[in-house]
Amino acid sequence: MDMLASTWYRLKQFFAALSARLSLADRLFVAQMLTATELRLFQQMPRYDQRHCLDVCTTLRQAGYTDTLLLRAALLHDCGKVDDAGQPLPLFYYGLFVVLQRLAPRLYWRAARSQRRMFHWFAIHAAHDERSALMVTQAGSPPALVAILRDYGARRETAHTLALGWADRQH
Repeated sequence: MDMLASTWYRLKQFFAALSARLSLADRLFVAQMLTATELRLFQQMPRYDQRHCLDVCTTLRQAGYTDTLLLRAALLHDCGKVDDAGQPLPLFYYGLFVVLQRLAPRLYWRAARSQRRMFHWFAIHAAHDERSALMVTQAGSPPALVAILRDYGARRETAHTLALGWADRQH
C-alpha cells in the first residue's frame, strides 16, 4: 500500500507541476521578500519549481514562521536545479530520478557521478543543494541565509533546516 500511495502522490505532484501558476500576488510577495539578485535566481527556475518553492514558503508562513532568512531560503532552496547555462532541469527527469532513487539508487548515483554529457541532468539534480548555496552566495545573500541552505543540503539538523525540511516534504 505504501508504494501505491507514494506513486499516487508523485503522479499528483507531476500533474500539479504541469499546471503550475503564480498569481500577481505571488509574484509581488516574492519580489518583496528577495533582493534583486536573489529574485533573478528565483525567476531562472521553471514555473513548476517556482511554485514548489513558493508553496514551501507559504507552508512555513501558515505554520507561524516569520524569520525572513528562513522564508527566503524556502524560496531559493531549489535554484540550483538550473545548470550553468541557465537551463532548468526538465520536468521529465523528475519522475526518472524518483523511480531510480527508490528502485535503483546505485544506478542513480553512478549516473550522477558520470562525466558523460548524457548524464548532465543527473549531476545537476544530485548536486542541486550545494549548487543552490553557491548560487545564493554568488548573488550576495547574507551568510546566515547561505548557511541555512548549506546546512539543509548537508542534512545538518538545525531549527531552520528542520522547519525547511518539514515544509519541503509537504510539497
